[in-house]
Amino acid sequence: MGSRWCAALLRVLVLQAAWALAGGQVRYSVAEEAKAGTVVGRLSQDLGLEAGEAEARRLRLVAQGRRASVELSGASGALLVSSRLDREELCGKSAPCALRLEVLLERPLRVFHVELEVTDINDNAPIFPAARKKLRLSENTPPETRFPLEGASDADIGANAQLSYTLSPSEHFSLDLQKSNDEPELVLTKSLDRETIPVHRLVLTASDGGRPSLTGTMELEISVVDVNDNAPQFNQSVYKVQLPENATEGTLVTRVNATDADEGISSEVTYAVTNVNPASGKDVISVNPNTGEIHLTGALDFEEVKVFNFRIEATDKGTPPLSGHCKVVLEVLDVNDNAPEVRVTSLSVPVAEDAAVGTVVAVLSVSDRDSGANGRVRCWVWPASPFGVEATFSGSYSLVLREALDRERVSEYEVEVRAEDGGAPALRASRGLRVPVSDVNDNAPAFAQAVYTVLARENNAAGAELARLWARDPDEAGNGRVSYSLWEGGAGALSPSSYVSVDAESGRVWALQPLDYEELQVLQFEVRAVDAGEPPLSGNATVQLFVLDENDNAPALLPPPAGSAAEAGGAAAEAAAAGWGSGTLWAWAAWGAPAGQVVAKIRAVDADSGYNAWLRYELREARPKGPFRVGLYSGEVSTARPLDEADGARHTLLIVVRDHGEPARSATATLSVSLLEAAEAALAAAAGSSSSSSSSWRAAPGAETGPSGASAATNVWLVVAICAVSSLFLLAVVLYAAARWAPRAAVLSAPGPTTLVCASEVGSWSYSQRHSRSLCVADGAAKSDLMVFSPNFPPPPPGAAPKDPQPEPSALLHTVSADPSLAFSLSLPTLPSVPRPLCSSCFYRDSAPAA
Repeated sequence: MGSRWCAALLRVLVLQAAWALAGGQVRYSVAEEAKAGTVVGRLSQDLGLEAGEAEARRLRLVAQGRRASVELSGASGALLVSSRLDREELCGKSAPCALRLEVLLERPLRVFHVELEVTDINDNAPIFPAARKKLRLSENTPPETRFPLEGASDADIGANAQLSYTLSPSEHFSLDLQKSNDEPELVLTKSLDRETIPVHRLVLTASDGGRPSLTGTMELEISVVDVNDNAPQFNQSVYKVQLPENATEGTLVTRVNATDADEGISSEVTYAVTNVNPASGKDVISVNPNTGEIHLTGALDFEEVKVFNFRIEATDKGTPPLSGHCKVVLEVLDVNDNAPEVRVTSLSVPVAEDAAVGTVVAVLSVSDRDSGANGRVRCWVWPASPFGVEATFSGSYSLVLREALDRERVSEYEVEVRAEDGGAPALRASRGLRVPVSDVNDNAPAFAQAVYTVLARENNAAGAELARLWARDPDEAGNGRVSYSLWEGGAGALSPSSYVSVDAESGRVWALQPLDYEELQVLQFEVRAVDAGEPPLSGNATVQLFVLDENDNAPALLPPPAGSAAEAGGAAAEAAAAGWGSGTLWAWAAWGAPAGQVVAKIRAVDADSGYNAWLRYELREARPKGPFRVGLYSGEVSTARPLDEADGARHTLLIVVRDHGEPARSATATLSVSLLEAAEAALAAAAGSSSSSSSSWRAAPGAETGPSGASAATNVWLVVAICAVSSLFLLAVVLYAAARWAPRAAVLSAPGPTTLVCASEVGSWSYSQRHSRSLCVADGAAKSDLMVFSPNFPPPPPGAAPKDPQPEPSALLHTVSADPSLAFSLSLPTLPSVPRPLCSSCFYRDSAPAA
């Protein structure tokens, strides 16, 4: 069996040698510890040498500096083991272990390289560093404690060096092999008790993987040390404490207590904080090392850390010292120490005044770092405004428009959003917002009055400022920029633009030409104010321009009726016609006529109006006891005393007709009065009465007036009475209609209807601005004056008869007429009270002038 194995091995070696020779190198393998003389290989054959050639060419092995433990047989040319081969000595733990040899062959000289591999066999047992190892373990070493042990070593390699360990049986220890480094660990499986087994002796055996396996052993001597085997024990494993976050430093958090069952110094315990979570809590508490009292050393903040976890260690003073641990959980309770915070996330301003209700103006973020009720926040807007707060989602609010805006009423809002939490006491915060309102053109220009009454004197200069109108538009910028214009839409036949113009920017009303009261008494037009908005809005105001009369016309004497002169007889008619043409009036009177007998009447008219047209009559050269006098306001020339023959047959009177204007204007009439016999005077009176009842030339009746003269006078006065009653009724109807339907106007500087009153040294007249009615006279032009007189009469001239007719003391309505028969009077009611604006030449009275 052994010879066959050797033959097979030899064939393998030969094949290897042949392959090596082909590659320039011969390799052989031999097991370590092979006996001396063991043939490693037939080198001469492997090199292709013939028999005897190896010896002839001196085939030899060249030494490599160290003992090769092999030799070359010169006769056979075989490589033999010459001495003990120990792989561990030659190569140690290196693998593979190869010896490199050189073989020389002479004639010719050649060098061959031979590599000899020494294979390992399991010839080395595992060896521990020490045969005995001593260990000292505390008796209170807890189970599962591990103790590393030094493993054994095996000089072999490969499977021969793979070790396994076993431990002698023990109820306290077991063996665990660390796979990472094949180092065994001694594991305590049961608590030690030195009083029961003071020393444990165990055998650790190491076995290699060779065949057969070799082993090595080490004795373990484990001594149990009697130490402080009772650790301090806390009466609680976990201490739970709650403190409010406003707790002050020095507050006692809790007291931990640990006990040690040992006696003496081993039972004395000290305390310390070993672990803190989170790390910021290391400065929050401190523990008294002797008493275990834990005090607060830092401020708590619920919003920063809500729970602290502390690990408290209690250590005794034994040898070795033992320790116990417990956990302290400090829960921080929230207090209401944080006010709400209000932040503006988005603000959209300005807000258009026509913005719809519900428009979002701002987005607010409201938060409170507290929790629970302390962190619940409610918001509102203060003071009350068209804005409100609506919650969109948690912590977010919208400032929305709840009412319509009006920039003209409030152009900007200072809104304060207030937030209050639910703590006790509640904390508040606020945030102010400035919300401007942008303008839209929603207001038309508006005048202060719908109707303006403007008073202007006639004969004003062209370009004079008559009034200034102002329309207010509460909008701003272009929406409130107003321009003025004269509106022709309501004009009739009379075009206002021919008389006035309106400045587009200032609203001033200018006169384009001088005004003439006698031509134009009232001009009514409209002024339009238009803003520059889009679309533009407009407003209108009516202007009533009243032209105030100036005393620019002197009184004009009216000629006597043609009929009265013609019926007076041929001589008288000729004299009257010739006399008027020369500016002289003729009249007659009877001798012996009583005092107060009307001889003639001077007729005059003034183109002016009102006070300027109020005429008075005076004798220019009145003698103290002259036979004639003239009525101050009637113009009637009457006898001042009975006439006698001593007065002469003819008298020439110069009568001055003067108005009440300032300055006064006058005209002079010359009246020639002839004195006749009574019969001749009666005849002239009868002829004058039958000629015309409306004649302005009144004959003086004689003392012996006949029945026909009395009947004619009665008819005249009946006509006058009928005319007066008819006029009174017509005037009452006109005044009622005017009061019922006429619009109320306003003076430029004050609202409401007014009554203009002007005064002079002889009386007062009132011009109603509400109505103007044209009254026709017999021979003159139409007049549109409504005059109320309350004259203050001057004393009568010297020698005047007490029966001289005087005006009534009450207010009278008069019309200037060419015929005294149309004169009538009407008492007026008391006028209403009106404001009193400033006027350069007029003033306003609260009632009708007193007598």
